[in-house]
Formats: sequence, structure tokens, C-alpha cells
Amino acid sequence: MYRKFTGNNIFTGQQILPEGNVLITNENGVVDGIVAAADAGDNIETFNGIISPGFVNAHCHLELSHLKGRIPEKTGLVEFVFKIITERHFAEDEIVAAIATAEDEMLQNGIVAVGDICNNALTIPQKKKERLYYHNFIEVSGFVPAFAQDRFDRSVTILEQYRSAAKENDQYSIFNDQCSTLSPHAPYSVSPQLFELINNATENKLVTIHNQETAAEEEFIKNKTGDFLKLYEKMGSDISFFTPTGKSSLQSWYPGLNKNQSTILVHNVTTSTADISFTKIQNLKSEIKNWFCLCPNANLYITNSLPDVNMLIQEQCNIVLGTDSLASNHQLNILEEIKTLQSNFPQLKLETMLQWATINGATALQMDSRLGSFEKGKKPGVVLIEGVENQQLDKNSISKRIL
Repeated sequence: MYRKFTGNNIFTGQQILPEGNVLITNENGVVDGIVAAADAGDNIETFNGIISPGFVNAHCHLELSHLKGRIPEKTGLVEFVFKIITERHFAEDEIVAAIATAEDEMLQNGIVAVGDICNNALTIPQKKKERLYYHNFIEVSGFVPAFAQDRFDRSVTILEQYRSAAKENDQYSIFNDQCSTLSPHAPYSVSPQLFELINNATENKLVTIHNQETAAEEEFIKNKTGDFLKLYEKMGSDISFFTPTGKSSLQSWYPGLNKNQSTILVHNVTTSTADISFTKIQNLKSEIKNWFCLCPNANLYITNSLPDVNMLIQEQCNIVLGTDSLASNHQLNILEEIKTLQSNFPQLKLETMLQWATINGATALQMDSRLGSFEKGKKPGVVLIEGVENQQLDKNSISKRIL
């Protein structure tokens, strides 16, 4: 039994095909191929819009879903981080319910896979339902060197909880024990001692890091000045040990991951051409592969600023898309991220941004053998994008999962 889908266009994961093509899958959603309508036979399901593979949300914090609408917008990263630290503690049943609701939203909006940041085990019960693919990035943080080993050990314990839960499912489970890895939170929250522990534990692994999210981060790392001093003061942290590097944030932390990790750098608001050149020089020494994740709606929510997307494209960076959390976004919807990029960077082609949202995201999360494109044998999900005119989105454009 086959299912056949056609629309105004089909986006394959690489390109937008013209009208007159049909996607064919089996009853389980495995792609058989794309053929001309004249060769597709009967029982074709016809839709008004673009048929696309499922989206990949390369950066999310599902565990923070209960904070939706609770943190004011545009107050800056320092105030945002302090609110997260001090206000994230709710009753467990409320947190778990919000996690389930948020996953429902992602599923309905066409997301099939998620790079999810984890500081606890509360998302495990939902993930064991195997409705979406996840790579779980177990976040490690701690800026005071004396606590480096304790912080690292705590994160390893959480990592083992995710891996053990995955092993409880059968061998064909999509909740795979290999899809959980340690990752540093951010340059301003991980001491050099803790960075070294993470580096040694993640050789040849996939990791992620919040990178250059705000000018305040740059100012602190480079000069030990600015708003981050207020954050440590509020938290009662003694940072007298910290010596400013005199370099950009990226150029300060990047050499600390040197064990052939693949890395998803998230936000990149203040990333410069010099920073990109620095990574390219460093990468000559290894097989490291970088992905630059854009979360534009979260950037606008927190700091009302955006990364230099044109520069990232010009520098031939590998780009993926994320939503960040409901603490810093009004929805978990990759199409809304694309709409924001389109409105702020009108020269971007829809085809390019859909590549970022599908095959690039799947490749970054190392899931491209089964997701991200309509190649024969893959099971990427099927999404309908409605409200497209001349390959342009408008404010009413929506996406929804149809398989």
C-alpha cells in the first residue's frame, strides 16, 4: 500500500521541484521515490502548498517549556540567565505536563528531530514515547574551578540516566543510547578546568555550545567588564580567578575542544569574519565539522538583535535552525524562524532556508541516513507548507505534519 503526495511544489531536501511531481511513500512513511504525475497512477493526495521533508530543530530546551511567557522580553542575556537560574523550579508534574504540550506543538508544526539541551532527566518519559527523534545534549556548567569535578560528575550521572533509559527500549528504538552526549553550556559558565574534563570525555562526539549570544559575553571574556559582572555578583560567585583573554569569546573557547568533536555553535550573534577564519585555521588540524545554528526569534526575544547571516553565508558556514526554548520564544516552530529570517534578510531564498531546516539539520544531528530529504529508503516525515506565493512566505504561512 503506497501513499502519494503532490502540491504546488515538492521540496526534496535540496531543491524545490516544479508542479507536476508526486512523492511516493509506503504505508510506514518510507520514501519510494518522486515521479512525474503522469507516471504516478491513481489515488494521489493533492495539497495546496509545498510538500517538504520534516523539519529539524537543532537547538531546543524542552525542559524549560513551563517558563513560557514568564520571562520578560528584550531585557538582555544577563537578566534572562538570572531569571532562568532563579525561576525555573516548579512542581515536577507541571514541568512534565508542559514538556508533553511542547512536544505536541513541535510534532504538529512539522518537526521530526530535535537537538535538545538537558540539565535533568525530566524529559526522558516523554522521549521514550518515540514520537520524535532526539539528540540529547547533557549540559555541563560551572565557572568556579574548585567545583569542576563535582559539576562534571553530576552531568555524567544525568548522561547515564538518558543512556540507560534508551537501552530499556528494543534494539530498533529511535531513542538511541548513542544519541546523548555531554556539552559545555557557554564560555562564560564553564571554567577551563571543566572545559578540559568535557573535552577529554567527548572525543569524536557531537557537542553543542551557546556561542557569542550577546555583546556582553564578548566584553566579559575579552576584558572582564560589562553586565556579566553583575550576574556573578547576584549569584554570589567569586570570579577573582578569571583572567580576561583579550580575544573574542569564540577565539577564547574554541581551542578547548580539540578531540575531533563535531560542534553545533548556537546563536552566533556577535560572530565575526575573523572568528570564522580562526575556526578554519584551527580545523586544518583535525576533521572537526562546525554547524552554526540560528535561533532568530530567541535572539529578538532576549536581546533584540540578530546574527550577521549574510556574513555566515559568504563565509560558506554550515547553517542549521533552532527555536531555543519557550522561555525565550513564543512557539516551537521552525517555519516561524524561517519567516523571521525572510523578513530581516529578504534576499534569502526559501529553498536555502528549507535546506537549513531539513537536510542540514539532519546532517548536523548525524541523522541524515534516515531524515532530512526525500531520498529513497529514508523516513523523513512529510510536511505541508501552506500560504506560499512565488516561493515567499507571509505572516499567515503555516506548516503542518501530514505524515
